[in-house]
Amino acid sequence: MPRLAYDGVAVAVPVTVPYVRYSHHSSHHFAAQAMRLLLAHSKLDKSAVDGIIVSSFMLAPDTVVGLTQQMGLVPRWMDHIPTGGASGVMALRRAARAVQSGDANVVACIGADTNHVASFRQSLPNFSQFARDATYPYGAGGPNAMFAMITDHYMRHAGATREDFGRIAISQRANAARNPNALLRRPISMEEYLTARAIAEPIHLLDCVMPCAGAEAFLVMREELAVSMQLPHARLRAAIERHNAYTEDAVMVRGGWRMDQQELYAQAGIAPCDIDVVQTYDDYPVIVMMQLEGLGFCEVGEAPAFVRANTLTHDGSFPHNTSGGQLSAGQPGAAGGFQGLTETLRQLGGKATGRQVPDARWGLASGFGIVNYDRCVCTGAVILEAAA
Repeated sequence: MPRLAYDGVAVAVPVTVPYVRYSHHSSHHFAAQAMRLLLAHSKLDKSAVDGIIVSSFMLAPDTVVGLTQQMGLVPRWMDHIPTGGASGVMALRRAARAVQSGDANVVACIGADTNHVASFRQSLPNFSQFARDATYPYGAGGPNAMFAMITDHYMRHAGATREDFGRIAISQRANAARNPNALLRRPISMEEYLTARAIAEPIHLLDCVMPCAGAEAFLVMREELAVSMQLPHARLRAAIERHNAYTEDAVMVRGGWRMDQQELYAQAGIAPCDIDVVQTYDDYPVIVMMQLEGLGFCEVGEAPAFVRANTLTHDGSFPHNTSGGQLSAGQPGAAGGFQGLTETLRQLGGKATGRQVPDARWGLASGFGIVNYDRCVCTGAVILEAAA
């Protein structure tokens, strides 16, 4: 059965709770600050927000239920999505269907996390039972070891070089220099990238995101409501998600985006060449390459040639991760999965000051989350169109 269209769904009010490297505040604090900004920027009364969806790694033992009490909300629809980097796309899809069905009028979509000195050490052993069973007995643990294997395999499979990955990191740092919220804004050179200290070969320091604390959020509602409130917004034109794709691959070289790529563009009625700005999930550069392939900008194995042929800065031939992405803006836990969506909304609304892509009409944001040993389990993508 064909997927129903997302007609009439508006996405509005992108907000960012400024990132900090470390914080003694809880994830609850950052989620509440995101809600405060959503209300302030939309001028909505709290009672008008009758739906909420949250993603956070560090909210436990609480869930979104606890936040409703702490924030004083009385929603008639809510959800909690524990899918990390895929959570922003999944939140938008679920909120859109809730609005279309009438289960909610205004849904707040929030990704929020904290980061303190011991938070990574505390979360690592509880991230995935599968990863713990499969890798910890061999002395390997955490994302660096997993992505080192995935990156090495991709390099041999596609002929990618460290210079190719460097082009992605360097371009995103150039974009971050124009984003006042980015934590890493100093430009980097190819030499600096290549000589950065090794973390887990072939991954070096500048291939890794910087964990931080912060939040990202946006509102989902019917377009007629956004218009009546005079809220700048974008229209949701297409959305996909896929889980545990291509299990026959010994090590991940492609993701679930490819399975639903044609449906994504068919829903929107456009082709990859029509997209004006792209935000991919970028916990490591190799995953950017897999998304470029999986989302139809090039074929499988051709991303190294694609990044050599294009300029990836906001003013380049292929504007990509225009906020600096997580590699340079920072990775605020599960909120990193919302970062590409808020940046896309700013670009389509003409509000990406200093890094604005001229005449941006179509934006694509993709998600990638929950890596277990040899692959990522959750993938997704959305296409947004600027409202007239």
